[in-house]
Amino acid sequence: MKSLLSSDEPGPILVERAASTSPFFFTCDHASNRIPMALGDLGVTEAERQRHIAWDIGALGVAQGLSRHFGASLIASNYSRLVIDCNRPVWREDSIPLISEHTEIPGNRDLDEEAREARRRALYRPYHEQIAQLLDARTAAGIATLYVSVHSFTPVYKGAARPWQAALLSNRDRRVAEVLLHELRKDPALCVGDNIPYRLSDEGDYGVPVHGEQRGLPHALLEIRQDQIADEGGQAAWVQRLAPLLCLAVAALGITV
Repeated sequence: MKSLLSSDEPGPILVERAASTSPFFFTCDHASNRIPMALGDLGVTEAERQRHIAWDIGALGVAQGLSRHFGASLIASNYSRLVIDCNRPVWREDSIPLISEHTEIPGNRDLDEEAREARRRALYRPYHEQIAQLLDARTAAGIATLYVSVHSFTPVYKGAARPWQAALLSNRDRRVAEVLLHELRKDPALCVGDNIPYRLSDEGDYGVPVHGEQRGLPHALLEIRQDQIADEGGQAAWVQRLAPLLCLAVAALGITV
């Protein structure tokens, strides 16, 4: 099967500090709005591709800032969730979405299995295989790991305003979420969601259920509202806010930073 990506395009993943022994391990599933040249623009306008439907605006900046702060590993997807969503099981219909919010994605209509497999092979599997490889190596080396997945959400979705500046998503293991929720809610200026505006589940998510829960790793899925982190100043402010709280979380787990 011919590769979806040409030789002069960026690879499917961004990897920073792969060999780090920091207990923190960061991922960013929706880091980019890039679309492979072979797929054109998927029939989506430039203005729409800049919106939240194509990527988690600001999330990569926060993930990179936290990764730098701790000298920690970071794995990020280099292509848009409109091509294939790296935080969805591949059997889900919205793994390759036909519509996002109110926007139709014409380039995703009527795809045959070969076209779907080309996206999985080029973008989805390399991302998750890289994460799995690094986590396997850490386990083999006896390195304690807190798996942190960084996301962002739009301030308004289908006309409904969202009051939360940030949220923690969790499923079975709430150890880290409880610490972060408790600490963030000490700030009276913050409205912090607990499994809202989204919930984390085996059916709706992939990263945390597979790389965190199935491995028995403590984990956190951070969601930050996009107007909070749309520029470098906002991203830096949230890095400064979150870094000491993540240190409290690993301390509660008995992990030394």
